[in-house]
Amino acid sequence: MRRRNFLGVLCGAVVATVPFFARAQQTTKVYRIAVVSPAATSVALMSETGGSAYYRAFFERLRQLGYVEGQNLVVERYSGENRPEHYAELAREIVRGSPDLILASATALALEFKAATDTIPVVAVSADPVAYGVAASLPRPGGNITGVTVDAGVEIMGKCLEFLREMVPAASRIAWLASRPREGQAPYTVALQEAARKMQISLVGPPLQAPFNEAEFRRVFAAMAQAGADALLVGGGPENFGNRQLIVELAEKARLPAIYFFREFTDIGGLMSYGVSLSDLSRHAADQIDQILKGAKPGDIPFYQPTKFELIINLRTAKALGITMPPTLLIAADEVIE
Repeated sequence: MRRRNFLGVLCGAVVATVPFFARAQQTTKVYRIAVVSPAATSVALMSETGGSAYYRAFFERLRQLGYVEGQNLVVERYSGENRPEHYAELAREIVRGSPDLILASATALALEFKAATDTIPVVAVSADPVAYGVAASLPRPGGNITGVTVDAGVEIMGKCLEFLREMVPAASRIAWLASRPREGQAPYTVALQEAARKMQISLVGPPLQAPFNEAEFRRVFAAMAQAGADALLVGGGPENFGNRQLIVELAEKARLPAIYFFREFTDIGGLMSYGVSLSDLSRHAADQIDQILKGAKPGDIPFYQPTKFELIINLRTAKALGITMPPTLLIAADEVIE
């Protein structure tokens, strides 16, 4: 696995680097944190200068708080390679290395770390952490885990369908790109189905199945086309986020007007997105890490809940698809990419 190759390099780097810190900064505490992505295609993207705005914002905020990689911070980067069946093994391996803190950027990863350790602090980026069993409550998570939630409430499902219908008034068959609902996801599935029923929309397309590779996405897109999909709603799971470039390209090839939950899709050519700002969440995660490294208990730090949702429209993509964006949507948008 690529992950194992990376770990070998990483271990050598840590051994070589820490003595330098010891010589250069005898009185400065050096913190070691593990940053774990469920599906990063390259660990190089998980940095302040990498390709992901989420991680750029995270490391920029850490730097503002006084944590500088190469000075008083050692960062060990890991990817789950979009293989949920290996998350448990990865979590146990990271825990055996005893980092000072773990950033887990997915609900499924957070649950595996919760099972693997009750002592190492974990900051999780999670969907509804209470519903999934990550935390006892939002104000007092308890245990060794806190974090930020990407949960936008079940109402977002209906809102996204409304945006699609406003953009494509004739759309009656909308494809839903997501894997099979996991435990705790039922309220979102029910909300989507109910909203579709009220709007007289048929949801089409088979669920994604592991392994979440290019062949699987092409299979599902072919099935959507066969079902006569008029538009596309892309779920916010890590299997989609980690394959966002491929999804955007397949949607463009199929000429499917699509809406996504994260602006990271519209930034690379997706048509429209509505949801929370991942960059904002990552900055709050960095703030929580600062509190923990200064002595706060994770279980006493409330989960951060987003209050701002952003509508982003890529007008270049709309023109390429031959879509005239309604003025009401353009006025409502927080940002229009031209």
